Amino acid sequence: MSRFVAYAALCRAMLLGRLVLTFAAVGIGLRLIDDPWRAAGTLAVITVITMVQVSVLGRWPTVIRWRLCVLAVDAALMIGVLILTEGGLAYFCYAAGYAALSGALLGNHGLLLWIVNAGLGLAVATQLLKTAGTEAATSIVAPFVLAFPMIFIVCGIGAAVVTASLARYIDASVTAVAGAHHSAAASERARLARELHDSVAKTLRGVSFAAVALPNLLRRQPDLAEQLASTVSVGADTAIREARNLLSGLRSDVLDRPFPDQVRRVCEAWSERTRVPVRVATTAVEPPVAARYELNQILAEALENVARHARATVVRVDLDQYDGNLVLTIRDNGAGFATPAELTGLSASGNFGIVGMTERAHAVGGTLRVDSGPGTGTTVQARIPLSGAAPVEQGSSRRAVHW
Repeated sequence: MSRFVAYAALCRAMLLGRLVLTFAAVGIGLRLIDDPWRAAGTLAVITVITMVQVSVLGRWPTVIRWRLCVLAVDAALMIGVLILTEGGLAYFCYAAGYAALSGALLGNHGLLLWIVNAGLGLAVATQLLKTAGTEAATSIVAPFVLAFPMIFIVCGIGAAVVTASLARYIDASVTAVAGAHHSAAASERARLARELHDSVAKTLRGVSFAAVALPNLLRRQPDLAEQLASTVSVGADTAIREARNLLSGLRSDVLDRPFPDQVRRVCEAWSERTRVPVRVATTAVEPPVAARYELNQILAEALENVARHARATVVRVDLDQYDGNLVLTIRDNGAGFATPAELTGLSASGNFGIVGMTERAHAVGGTLRVDSGPGTGTTVQARIPLSGAAPVEQGSSRRAVHW
């Protein structure tokens, strides 16, 4: 459908261009015409015809499926203009527009129509010269009048070239959009696979191992089997909760919503649930699509860590842009903790949330930094490259919100 719309728009532009050309040509030679009122009437008729044609193409662009019918109607109108003007300048302008229209609709296959059109124009020009005035005036004007029909062929070729270029551009655009959709779908599948592997799959694997060992323990150590059965139940509940959290995370971020608004919505919902005030300051910046989800999850995980461990009385969230990077910073004034030098130290101390946030930042080419100390609060800062991101709105200012 987009191809028909593009072709119809091109045809409308040619029809309007023909009208403008006809007005200009007739207007320039108006003083040389014996009956200016007849010329004005001709222009009015051509204007009405053009407006009707443009309206039809605008409302029903698929009408150009019947290209020969469209050209046949326009040819009949051209003959009517020829009869009305008795071979005047308005006819030659209309005929040039007809050649361009046939070139747009038929491409190089319209060569026969261009030749026939040029032949008719040449016959009309010859007849005009025969009925002209003095021989001297005829000898001066004749080369220009006889050459004018040849312009019809040039108009047809030019329109065919322009239309072919438009077709190639549309095909390239469709291919690029399809490639972008496939790439986005592949990226989304890879991200979902990573999320499932990192959460639900690992939990279910542990449940599976426990379930395999359960029959033997029932026969040999019933008490231990009872504990293991409880572990299996807890693991199943954990897998269900992780799956729900994953689905909630996928649904919470609406891509049509600006990312700063998404940050504010997450912070507002968390503040309402935990009763801990959050001060949010954002800059109008959009991360790449692949990084948007990871940043949303990093923000949610950082806020959950504050709720579980920090005992903070206030949290500050900043969204900024520095040196081609998006910087998301979450600060709290809570208890803090001693940060080890290596990531493995965080895993050993049970801070798997920070490990997961770091992995999320690395997955989209970014970094995550954690600064904390006992009694000094904690700062989590994610820095993500903005390559491929949506442009920042010009003139946008930093916005601060407090809950």
